[in-house]
Amino acid sequence: MLSNVRMPLAISTVLFGVTVTHPTETSDLFSQAQATASLLRNTVDTPPRVAMILGSGLGALADELVDPTTIDYRDIPGFPVSGIEGHAGCLVFGELEGVDVVVMKGRAHYYEGWSMKEVTFPIRAFSLLGVDHLVVTNSAGGADPDYIPGDLMIISDHLNLTGDNPLRGPNESDFGPRFPDMTDPYDSELRELMHQVAADLDVSIKEGVYAGMAGPTYETPAEVAMVRQGGGDAVGMSTVPEVIVANHCGIKVAGVSCITNMAAGLSDQKLSHSEVKETADRVRETFVGVIRNFVAALSQRL
Repeated sequence: MLSNVRMPLAISTVLFGVTVTHPTETSDLFSQAQATASLLRNTVDTPPRVAMILGSGLGALADELVDPTTIDYRDIPGFPVSGIEGHAGCLVFGELEGVDVVVMKGRAHYYEGWSMKEVTFPIRAFSLLGVDHLVVTNSAGGADPDYIPGDLMIISDHLNLTGDNPLRGPNESDFGPRFPDMTDPYDSELRELMHQVAADLDVSIKEGVYAGMAGPTYETPAEVAMVRQGGGDAVGMSTVPEVIVANHCGIKVAGVSCITNMAAGLSDQKLSHSEVKETADRVRETFVGVIRNFVAALSQRL
């Protein structure tokens, strides 16, 4: 049960002239996701098959969409709203490189007090909307000493170090199995496609393991050393919950981290969110170019 999703109290929601009825009391997760997917489906002509989540400072890609339709998260039943600077908090439907996409311009985080089920609720709704490919992005600290701020890293795998799991509790069998396989959480074919796109653009790109932490504190030097010994190359406070749920729903995932700073212990510089945003702004053009061309290449496989 999704007992703490904050659903509007109104009987119906009117969005772009369409009235959609949704539950006024907490119902099961599948029913809530169905209601939200129904609302979203009635706002667009063609439901998208590709969804994207844009992390801290990376929301500029949403401005590249053709014929955009923007919806504030506050107007979408079940969507948590982030209060973090750099996360706009809106959903944008539109066309990118000829592909119908839905873009999350900002995300909510576990460390803000949302539950794992709330953080990942948008993925549930997307799966019922017809999305079968997800591109996740984030800003991350470099745990590999060979990384430098401004590097882009294709995520090959992750370490869930949050101490929680969004699938904890009764299994939602309408979405997926009790014990979903996580052998290839970031689809290997999509990773290869991302490498090809970067090479065609002459963009140097890394590939590595993302370690997801609970936050909101930045990691200590000892924690970063532990991550490094465990095979982690970058650290952050997002992404892992959404990717777990996407895999549970049978959605193929591609992930990219923007290395915005060096993790604690690898630099004398104090860590700050302002540095994250500054670096993300600096690499914006490269980041947007890689994702745009990735979507164009992906369109040949849909």
